Amino acid sequence: MTLIDHLSIGVPSVADAAEFYDGLLALLGARNLVQNDALAAYGVDAPVFLIMRPYDGNAPTAGNGVHISFRANSRGTVDAFHAYAIGKGGACAGEPGPRPGYPDPDVYTAYVRDPYGNKLEIIFNGFAA
Repeated sequence: MTLIDHLSIGVPSVADAAEFYDGLLALLGARNLVQNDALAAYGVDAPVFLIMRPYDGNAPTAGNGVHISFRANSRGTVDAFHAYAIGKGGACAGEPGPRPGYPDPDVYTAYVRDPYGNKLEIIFNGFAA
């Protein structure tokens, strides 16, 4: 059983955010499955990650201590994800590399913030390895 059905983050403009996420998530084999003014949904066969305007109409905010971790199939994918995000207006929140403090010594990961402040992790050999 999969524990999580989907994850979503708030963005001020779905169209603008999709320009960032379309290419970023394509690096992981996912694609934009549906998009309208309110949301864009990404996945392979079904939506699992959504970008959306907040339902209450207020400005989106990034949560302190919250991040979404995407699974990579190689160290090269971690490096490419990080470079792509930075090149598209994201900010580095942790360079690609091993993380000796993680439970598995073979973990290789990187952190970025999207252009809206949301923290993203890309991880190889993480919990879902």
